[in-house]
Amino acid sequence: MSLVVLLLGMGILMGAAAHTSLTVFTVAAAAIALWLAGFAVRERIGRHRG
Repeated sequence: MSLVVLLLGMGILMGAAAHTSLTVFTVAAAAIALWLAGFAVRERIGRHRG
């Protein structure tokens, strides 16, 4: 069941990305990449200290 929900969510997000302009898509992708990089750095620092 969770796989079906995951695939449905991915389909909705990919459909939304296909209907936006390239500029909006690029800005959103860069924002998500920066957020993930910040999260990874924070997790690495947390594991290194603890």
